[in-house]
Amino acid sequence: MSSVASPLYKISLAEWSLHKTIFAGQLDHLDFAKAAKNDYGIEAVEFVNVFFKDKAKDADYLREVLTRAQGEGVRILLIMCDGEGRLGDPDEQKRMEAVENHYKWIEAAKYFGCHSIRVNAASEGSFEEQQKLAAEGLRRLTEFGAQNEMNVIVENHGGLSSNGEWLAGVMKMVDHPRCGTLPDFGNFCVRREDNSWEKPCADMYDRYKGVQELMPFAKAVSAKSNEFDEAGNEVQTDYRRMLKIVIDAGYNGYIGIEYEGSTLSEPEGIHATKNLLMRVHEELAKA
Repeated sequence: MSSVASPLYKISLAEWSLHKTIFAGQLDHLDFAKAAKNDYGIEAVEFVNVFFKDKAKDADYLREVLTRAQGEGVRILLIMCDGEGRLGDPDEQKRMEAVENHYKWIEAAKYFGCHSIRVNAASEGSFEEQQKLAAEGLRRLTEFGAQNEMNVIVENHGGLSSNGEWLAGVMKMVDHPRCGTLPDFGNFCVRREDNSWEKPCADMYDRYKGVQELMPFAKAVSAKSNEFDEAGNEVQTDYRRMLKIVIDAGYNGYIGIEYEGSTLSEPEGIHATKNLLMRVHEELAKA
């Protein structure tokens, strides 16, 4: 037996933390794994499909991505998938198109050695109608995922998916071991004013309640960060309280840094989030 206690959680880096840098052309997706390791000392990453949107079936490109990551000793944990249609679309044909649009990402994720793809459970209609539609689309996609030994996980990511009770209910309806959640500490705005991303939140779900409701199904976790006080604490989320919820649920996998603030630069925000995660880990390990 090793005398060193196993960590309560490990730290990974979500590519979205560097979205401004990548969109500005200052970092190429091919070099993201290298940046994670060399600039931040992080050896596990979470890709975002938007940064290699047209490359899902490009075998040479995928090989190059994997070779570079492996060369740095970096694990690719999952691919976050956006822009592929609504898995809970009320139109059955559009719903099936959305399901099938994700197949290529499941195959790419399998090639990378990922455990999951992260999807969105967007729909429209009443609370119950959206649950039913999202569950149906997710079930179909999860069945394809299962054939490829891949999990399909849903993030609280706007709309009713940011209502923890709603998304937990969807998970129970899908009822498949390969379908789970990716609780994000911050994405709990159910509705914004004028339904515009730029406007203030008009309906905010309690983040601690939400994460608690989603943790029984969690296969990954996102540590969202926006702003820090002088003591290095995240202003919007009490990390100690939140990470205790995560650990108490029996989770001990990777927690992905997802810095989305504007006060600090992206590199500064990533370092600040990592430092906070490490400090709280130390405190909770002693508790």
